[in-house]
Amino acid sequence: MRMGWPGLLLVLVGVAGCASTSGDGPGGDLRERATASDQSDSERRARVRLELASAYFAQGQTDTALDELKLSIAANPNLSDAYNLRGLIYASLGDDALAEDSFRRALQIDPRDGSAMHNYGWYLCQRQKFSQAQVQFQAALALPQYRDAARTHLARGICLTRVGDWAQAEAALMRSYELDPANPGTAVNLSEVLLRRGEYTRARFYVGRVNAQGATTNAQSLWLAARIEHRMGNTRGAQDLGEQMRSRFPKAPEVGLFDRGRFDE
Repeated sequence: MRMGWPGLLLVLVGVAGCASTSGDGPGGDLRERATASDQSDSERRARVRLELASAYFAQGQTDTALDELKLSIAANPNLSDAYNLRGLIYASLGDDALAEDSFRRALQIDPRDGSAMHNYGWYLCQRQKFSQAQVQFQAALALPQYRDAARTHLARGICLTRVGDWAQAEAALMRSYELDPANPGTAVNLSEVLLRRGEYTRARFYVGRVNAQGATTNAQSLWLAARIEHRMGNTRGAQDLGEQMRSRFPKAPEVGLFDRGRFDE
């Protein structure tokens, strides 16, 4: 089974907050909010290089991104965000040893780095280390005020489908949908799971929301909708969706599946 929109799972590395500084006050040694002025020159250089590395990686320029990361780590070897991004880059290059080392080092530096937990969990899921992946996802979700819960529930749900745990996958994807109902990837993956569970009416609802918007419709979402209609015995509806798919996405592999009547794949 192909699940949708996997690229949405990546948590891009952002600029993390600086450490707090202490100050005098009526209550004694009070902590002030950290600002840019609290950073040393080396910390500022590390952050600038990290931002450049993230931008280059987003553009597909991995070698340049790695060069900038090396400079960032040289300026500040205790920056967990840098190792988190390093893990993503090496994972994209298929270098598992360096990818895993990078994620582990990020979490050694900051054991509460939810972004690194998420990315390490997805990396482990891609390597079929499913139980270890779930540990990382759950650890991220357990963090107070974790900001990427919708994305992590989505990743966790997709990973659960790969071991056929449809009930837990539905629960995770449903939670992701509750947190971010506008994400088409969540709706498609949830609809796919509901189809697998025989919940055809509910599956139709979620993929229907995706296909109702031209900007979020693709061959995969139309094919999923056609498969649902086929399962519900709505032959005309399935044919209409297939023709729409053929018209809009004639080169998509799903068109070939439709032409061969492979609705159960």
